Amino acid sequence: MQVTTLCLGALVFGEATGYEINKMFEDGPFSHFLDASYGSIYPALTRLTDEGLVTCKAEQQERRPDKKIYALTDRGRQSLSEALHTPLAEDKFRSEFLFAVLFADLLPRSRVVELVDQRLAAMKAKTEELATKDPGDTPGMDFARLYGHAVYSASVSFLENNRHLIEDIAVDDKPQEAPREVHTHV
Repeated sequence: MQVTTLCLGALVFGEATGYEINKMFEDGPFSHFLDASYGSIYPALTRLTDEGLVTCKAEQQERRPDKKIYALTDRGRQSLSEALHTPLAEDKFRSEFLFAVLFADLLPRSRVVELVDQRLAAMKAKTEELATKDPGDTPGMDFARLYGHAVYSASVSFLENNRHLIEDIAVDDKPQEAPREVHTHV
């Protein structure tokens, strides 16, 4: 999805600065879906402003540059609606964990166990985080939260029930060598 569309979506919830939009993608309501960075958000906002899809007003700040506050126009809302009617790209799933366990047969068993334990802890934390409804959530946000909770819960269940599949193919840990005695000749 284009960053311009993501910015239009962020502005549906109200006026925002580029910084606030970025925070929505870093650790806010959009953090679970797609990535957008400062480097892509600001050019997208400029383009949307030039096309009349958003407005931009400058708010003076003491000893700082003016704060630019963006708002969605009716044309911008229509453009977002049209973009949401186009076919969506397939979801992309990237995982350093899955890449690492792809080579479990090359890793010591202790490392594979460590990787699975770390992933389980992260998945359980995410499941807990998504278990709580935010009072300000829209029905769509609540649906997305519940969907995410189901996905993370399924991941926890899969890892707990199938960790042996990769732990069993890992290389045996090397036995610890006894410390060598140091002989000094006097």
